[in-house]
Amino acid sequence: MNPIRNNPLRTRQDLVRAAADLTEPLLPCLTPGKARMIVGEGSAHYPEDVAGMEGWSRVLWGLVPMLMGSCPEAEPFWREWRQGLIHGTDPEDPEYWGDIGRYDQRMVEMAVIGIGLCFLPDRFYGELSARERENVYRWLDQINRHDMPANNWRFFRILVNMGLKKNGCPADADRLREDLDMMESHYVGDGWYFDYPTKRDYYTLWGFHFYSLVYAAAMGAEDPERCARFRERAALIAPRFACWFDRQGRALPYGRSLTYRFCQASFWAAMALAGVTAEGLGWGEIKGLLLRNLRFWLSMPVFDRGGALTVGYGYPNLCAAEGYNAQASPYWALKTFFVLALPETHPFWQAEEKPYMPPLRFLDEQVRLLLTRDGDNRQVVAYTAGNHAWEHMHEDEKYEKFAYSTRFAFSVIKEATTLVKGAFDSMLAVKRAGRDLWHTRSGCDSFSLEEDRISFSWCPMEGVRIDSVIAPLGMWHIRKHVIRTEYELEAAEGAFSVRKDWAGKRPCDRVASVLKAGSGFASASGAYGTSAVFALKGYESGEVIHTEPNTNLMYPRCVLPTLHARILPGETVLLCAVFADDGELCPENVPEEVVRLAGSL
Repeated sequence: MNPIRNNPLRTRQDLVRAAADLTEPLLPCLTPGKARMIVGEGSAHYPEDVAGMEGWSRVLWGLVPMLMGSCPEAEPFWREWRQGLIHGTDPEDPEYWGDIGRYDQRMVEMAVIGIGLCFLPDRFYGELSARERENVYRWLDQINRHDMPANNWRFFRILVNMGLKKNGCPADADRLREDLDMMESHYVGDGWYFDYPTKRDYYTLWGFHFYSLVYAAAMGAEDPERCARFRERAALIAPRFACWFDRQGRALPYGRSLTYRFCQASFWAAMALAGVTAEGLGWGEIKGLLLRNLRFWLSMPVFDRGGALTVGYGYPNLCAAEGYNAQASPYWALKTFFVLALPETHPFWQAEEKPYMPPLRFLDEQVRLLLTRDGDNRQVVAYTAGNHAWEHMHEDEKYEKFAYSTRFAFSVIKEATTLVKGAFDSMLAVKRAGRDLWHTRSGCDSFSLEEDRISFSWCPMEGVRIDSVIAPLGMWHIRKHVIRTEYELEAAEGAFSVRKDWAGKRPCDRVASVLKAGSGFASASGAYGTSAVFALKGYESGEVIHTEPNTNLMYPRCVLPTLHARILPGETVLLCAVFADDGELCPENVPEEVVRLAGSL
């Protein structure tokens, strides 16, 4: 059940109604004391009572801006959540949230309470009794007495101390300064921050920038120089990040935590809150980027039968989830509704929504991405030199694919025993001939980035070294691999996965998508796009693989055009051309200009 159906999501009142409609199905999920929210079964690495507190807290990311913007629709919800705040911070209450420890998930969930204290001091503090205020302060102040990771989490303590300070409570000034300085030490240039240990991904935008812009909106008078830096860095990264969006509002499926879905657009909400625009990105363009992403996501089948958001991406799917994704974790996406803190008279709401067309090709060296799009911006394809770190689930698939597409997303591995279960789209998979598991890129030994290509060296397994070059040309790209191996290998080169389109309603009905394969090619085309791969050198045959269900992030059932090769000991060159398009037209062969590009590599 989609609670947002029939909402055009174009005006401020449309978004007010959407925020209320997203929250309404959650009321029955509150516990009797309103201090926890249980939306379904499932587990994260933290206990269920903590996950329930997380659910309660994450709804505040939509409720706080509604209250800031004086939206009357927020009042019935606030009456419930206010009771949760009172009961959850009372150590004598059965629904007390508990004392926290080091690296505690509840530190994450304190952040939005800190923002509420900062921007809504009467609601979150002043209206409470003296004992209730002391409970709120005592519970939040625990964050100053425990260790926490040296990553985006430090912003949670910043926001708590900011809120305490705004209400005249004893805030830890040394901690606040130390945390702010540490977060700034993560800045690497061109608007990019890295998250510990090395990653540059969505956390730069919905973590570092979002929180720093909230800080800038609240603390401009007290800390003007730092707030000016935060604003300048946001303006610097904005045109780069805009390259991640296509004209439909889809953003690049890349990296971890994609279950937060329309949190992809929360950076634009924070820009508006802090009053920041950028070169080529006025209020009309920023408004369009936010609303198109929201419209795309809220039309997707991402809800359960009760109207609650699910864990997954394009549909409910636990396969690609991280260990920190509890059932209510996706409600972090409500951060995008921070535009509701702005009155109707704000330039964001007064501006006419405008399209934005980034460059057809843009190299962002900070995040190791070469981003391309077609002339109509129907699809963004990003080519990567890898951004690996051993930390969370399916990191190879989330950071190490050769290419990522807003149309086709990507797949995760269920088992590396077969190509069906591996779903190795946008990868070269190799294994020992006749045995062993399939292996793909898992980090690079070296890489180089140029305006028209990326190159990298990698070792998928002991005794095998591969030097690869990927060069895009429109919606085509060339892959060249020079493979040096001590033993015979089997190799499989995957294009993009395409949704399996049934002609009828029964599983036995034929597939409506056009699937083709031969000695030197494989393709799949239909209403959900076209993916094809053509052998230019070294491959033996083509096949369209029906991959294991629920491996692709966007669609539960997919097919994958794949080339096969047998690699003898010594040195072998593989060369192929891959085509990916948002439309149904599949090329019969490789254009001459693409062949010439391949010959130049």
